[in-house]
Amino acid sequence: MALNADLPLDREGLQSHQLACLQKLLAAIVPANPFYTRKLAEAGISAGLASLEEYIARAPFTLKQELVEDQLQNLPYGTNLTYLLENYTRQWQTSGTSGQPMRWLDTAESISWMLDSWELVYRSAGVTSEDRVFFAFSFGPFLGFWTAYEAAGRMGCLCLPGGGMSSSARIRAIIDSEMTVLCCTPTYAMRLAEVAASDGVDLAQSKVRRIIVAGEPGGGIPATRARIESLWPGAKIVDHHGMTEVGPVSYECPEQPGVLHIIESAYFPEVIDQQKGEAIEPGGTGELVLTNLGRTGSPLLRYRTGDLVKLSAAERCTCGAWDMALEGGILGRCDDMVVVRGVNVFPSAVEEVVRSCGGVAEYCVESRTVRSLTELVLQIEPEPQVQDASELAGRLEVALRDAFGLRITAKVVSPGDLPRFEMKARRWRKI
Repeated sequence: MALNADLPLDREGLQSHQLACLQKLLAAIVPANPFYTRKLAEAGISAGLASLEEYIARAPFTLKQELVEDQLQNLPYGTNLTYLLENYTRQWQTSGTSGQPMRWLDTAESISWMLDSWELVYRSAGVTSEDRVFFAFSFGPFLGFWTAYEAAGRMGCLCLPGGGMSSSARIRAIIDSEMTVLCCTPTYAMRLAEVAASDGVDLAQSKVRRIIVAGEPGGGIPATRARIESLWPGAKIVDHHGMTEVGPVSYECPEQPGVLHIIESAYFPEVIDQQKGEAIEPGGTGELVLTNLGRTGSPLLRYRTGDLVKLSAAERCTCGAWDMALEGGILGRCDDMVVVRGVNVFPSAVEEVVRSCGGVAEYCVESRTVRSLTELVLQIEPEPQVQDASELAGRLEVALRDAFGLRITAKVVSPGDLPRFEMKARRWRKI
């Protein structure tokens, strides 16, 4: 499936394209961009780089904390700006899920560059100009909402923004306007189905055939995908991920559900060992590092995203793409892992167990320290049709013990006790 026919169709040609884009980017930001001019000079880089290998060997990583501190010291936008302020047309803000929120500026050229990537996401999902796309977002200052919306419009899709609507109103709009594509978080897709059931709306009436999800690892979790698809008859889940400070990064493989391809026409990706900072071998798991190749006004070079991924061992995907493939999509955040009695527990792994068991409307995991040891308690809100909540809790405890070799208590709570989420779900709490 040729998603980007303008690019070379082999690894060598793709890397030549990346190097040319990188050289052009470096020429534009040095000395115009104070943040990177200083950072590259400290690394002894004053001229263009001759190869991607040289770039990896010499260019330093960029850490989120560096960017946060730079903005705090140089209010309001920091020094990672290549142009004068009057050249920027958009301001975004990161969600702050993993620390201090950041402001981010973009030029019209950078916006267009990101819309190109979003169009690739849509094409890989099988979206065409004949589709009607519903955006179940609040449309706050987060880049992903707006770029998804604008790219669909640029493709000729009929677009309906759901900002300001209640969940019930969104369900009604999806049904009445015969929307064919839904964009939201995995959690909110399930929440909409819950509201539809409460309102007596049969989602079998829906014309939705694609649900494009992002913002959480759920789209790459088989049990969560299956759960959403069962709630939305006739719809197929399509995963995607991006970051406000980076842009729209990946598209789901059209032949392998749960595998994300990095858009290598727009990014130079690396996967590194979290501790050593060195490249991992294909088939290994590590932290995703990204360089955006066309966001010249607010660039990021070798940015440590904090996203944990598994690099495919195959050089080329079965779909024909040479783009880097990530098995299971985004597995989680590097700092989300909890060590319980020597066992590494990731939130995505717990979600797989919970969704596989079925019968859970919503859940929350409490992490608490008891006598210097970490213990987990799973709070569950059963679905209305569950007859025996205690049996469900017992089944979950057995499944969790089988999965992790740990005793994790499952506690039943009353309907409506646990919060519902429109954006990124925050199901883990430290007590």
